[in-house]
Amino acid sequence: MKQVALALITLLIASCAKTLTSEEQAWKQAEEVLKHIQEPVFPELRISVLEYGVVEGIEDYSNQGINQAILACSEQGGGTVVIPTGVFYTGPITMQSNVCLHLEDSAILRFSTHPSDYEPFVLSRWEGWDCINFKPLIYGYKLENVAITGNGILDGQASDENWWPWKSRPEYGWKPGMISQEWNGENVAGRNRLAQMEADEWPIEERIMTQEDRLRPPFIQFYSCKNVLISDVTIERAPFWLIHPLLSENIIVRGVTMESHGPNNDGCDPESCKNVLIEDCFFNTGDDCIAIKSGRNNDGRRWNIPSENIIVRNCTMKNGHGGVVIGSEITGGCRNVWAENCTMDSPELDRVLRIKSNAIRGGIIENVYMRNIEVGECKEAIFRVEMKYEKVMEGPHMPEIRNVYLTNVRSNKSRYGVWIDGFEEVISVWNVQVRDCAFNNVDKGNLIVGAEAVSFEQVYINGSMIE
Repeated sequence: MKQVALALITLLIASCAKTLTSEEQAWKQAEEVLKHIQEPVFPELRISVLEYGVVEGIEDYSNQGINQAILACSEQGGGTVVIPTGVFYTGPITMQSNVCLHLEDSAILRFSTHPSDYEPFVLSRWEGWDCINFKPLIYGYKLENVAITGNGILDGQASDENWWPWKSRPEYGWKPGMISQEWNGENVAGRNRLAQMEADEWPIEERIMTQEDRLRPPFIQFYSCKNVLISDVTIERAPFWLIHPLLSENIIVRGVTMESHGPNNDGCDPESCKNVLIEDCFFNTGDDCIAIKSGRNNDGRRWNIPSENIIVRNCTMKNGHGGVVIGSEITGGCRNVWAENCTMDSPELDRVLRIKSNAIRGGIIENVYMRNIEVGECKEAIFRVEMKYEKVMEGPHMPEIRNVYLTNVRSNKSRYGVWIDGFEEVISVWNVQVRDCAFNNVDKGNLIVGAEAVSFEQVYINGSMIE
């Protein structure tokens, strides 16, 4: 009997050692990923937009001088296009390969709020669905070596008087009778029309949206690009998502300030991207600060490209629905996410780490690591899993979540510590390990449904260690 007991103890110790080694190896893997994320390098050529007829202070959104300067720079082999100090007005900007758009100190780019300025429509993706939609305020397609840098401000000028009422909520300026939720005179939102196109498997080139569909464009979208840098700028008043790298690789978002409180104003949403570094950024947003995505429903399954190798470090999060979020458009899956050394603190920050999907979207989310996080307060939970997002209670594509590690996360106020809302009849959350954490002023403790192998080691809630 003693031999059996000793064998079991030995097996347990070996298992714990293996788990610890696995976590340590994962962080070493992050170091290897970092070696592959390199900043783009540009030739010495510098072109001022003033050379192409751009005039400071003139509210002329039809001015194409910025785009002409970017194209000319690219055609000469690449370099830097400079926005000098001052206030400049522009319509959508189209980036080109081997070009860095640089905003000098106190430079401000203010973008048109007239929807017609963002035509002709371009290939894009809206909330995980592929479509032809409004051109993003800054757009790049199939580019290499491209950057947006400098200490200036990118101002989308969105407000409850232009883009935001399209959300159809009174708090964003919508009023009954507005066209925002109508299409061809019917009470059908453009969002629903696109959803039906996707469900009916329309070819992407036939999913041509219209102004009446009211699908707001993201601020910055790099689609199918490689070697992208966005650094130091401030982004404010966005129509929709702020930074949206899509189907791209080798992305750096560094030192960016994101201040935008409109509807769906996510800060940075890498979607089906590989090798992404988000560091030293400040988030104060109307939706998720960072939301990792990989397509939605049939579109996500058709592409079947996960987001992978995402590193988040040294960031500050204020308002937002979540600090680091995976989902909800996560059908293509997500793997290898590392978040460390971040500070989060706001009564309007809902969660710290959030994973969300449902049984229609599906997706496999695995290998998520978070450590050294300081939380002043958040509204709901430190770690939140939502398997029934948007109240979807059943479906053919059950999401799977496995291998989530939280280490040295400390918070001063929240409703829950860990809240996993899975399915009792189908276990689809496995191996969640919480270690060396302290959650204080927690109202309701932990709530865990539909998960197996959830472990707590040296974890304190309101001063008492979880046994």
